[in-house]
Amino acid sequence: MNIDDLILVSIDDHVVEPLDMFDGHVPKKYVDYAPKVVVDDKGIDRWIYRDRPTGVAGLNAVVTWPAEEWGRDPAGYAEMRPAVYDVHARIRDMDVNGVLTSMCFPTFTGFSAGHLSRGGQDEITVAMIEAYNNWHIDDWAGAYPGRFIPIGILPMWDPELAVAEIERLAKRGCHSVTMPELPHIDGLPSYHDLEYWAPVFQALCDNDTVMNLHIGQGFGVLKLAPDAPIDNLMVLAPSISLIAAQDLLWGPAFRTYPKLKIALSEGGVGWIPFFLDRSDRHYTNQRWLRRDFGGKMPSEVFREHVLACYVTDRTSLKYRHDIGIDNIAWECDYPHSDSLWPGAPEFVLEELEHAGADDSDINKITWQNACRHFNWDPFATVPREQATVGALRAKATDVDISTKSRAQYALEYTPSAS
Repeated sequence: MNIDDLILVSIDDHVVEPLDMFDGHVPKKYVDYAPKVVVDDKGIDRWIYRDRPTGVAGLNAVVTWPAEEWGRDPAGYAEMRPAVYDVHARIRDMDVNGVLTSMCFPTFTGFSAGHLSRGGQDEITVAMIEAYNNWHIDDWAGAYPGRFIPIGILPMWDPELAVAEIERLAKRGCHSVTMPELPHIDGLPSYHDLEYWAPVFQALCDNDTVMNLHIGQGFGVLKLAPDAPIDNLMVLAPSISLIAAQDLLWGPAFRTYPKLKIALSEGGVGWIPFFLDRSDRHYTNQRWLRRDFGGKMPSEVFREHVLACYVTDRTSLKYRHDIGIDNIAWECDYPHSDSLWPGAPEFVLEELEHAGADDSDINKITWQNACRHFNWDPFATVPREQATVGALRAKATDVDISTKSRAQYALEYTPSAS
């Protein structure tokens, strides 16, 4: 595989929402309720929804900062690389990194709209969720057709409302939504409870919509030592994907909804060989439990439903065929601290070649598996000859990829919205 011939589709990146994202998307009667960014008494840019702070960007936006400046402390918009929140600059950063298509998870709303829903579970919040989704489809993904796979958020507190938004999004061409890994952590019924989740699962199947479970929401399931460093949480984060997979595989979801499609975002793939071996052994050994996988092994059912996503998994990629060569997809994680930017092509190819992957396996992992799972034609808008790493980078030779401190950005840039 020649590095310039690679095609990269990243199904886990992030957008820090621009300052004016709600402008023109909120019904007039709710305009006064729209989330907004205010500068607090400590000089921090902070999103506020209904008098409730909903979070700030810290490790979410460190790209190009020197590593010693990374941290959990809040970042102002002026301190960030503009591509973090400006779609036009983002495309340039994608080009210089050789990334054809990106799926961008939200930031201040929470991966599953948790921050918004905590501000009120009512028609006002439903309107804000719809406004967010309309902005994402029209102003973010819609600004550059073919370069972004749109992803929506849902009002999770009411299955009927969630179904209505899944259907509305599908009519708008958005067939991907982000949902909680472990809803019981937020006080919702678990995915074992089909009385609650059946309408949502059915709507996802009926509309060919992928259920994305991004690590983060379920952190509360890890009862870590109170004096443990942040390293513990960051290193153990992929274990949340394992727990989520367990609930869906061993609960009724996968067996009841054969068309349900899951993407485990940022959970890595290293835990999968153990999990599948353990599941198959448990199923064949613990027969007294009388589990029914429809004549299949649990590992087969898992592979029928799940796309597992990784940033880097150097050792585990050697076991890609044991995991399921059709069940692995790469992700860039721009602009987070784990991000591979601007050297993703070099990093990805070296790691796959180290694992002994041939061109067929490389193509599956870097774009084909993701595009199949999301029913996405990567060349519908961008011709294949213009979609390669070499072609994209040739358009971005003038992009500044140098390291810049937060203070330098604050001096050089005025934050602007796309």
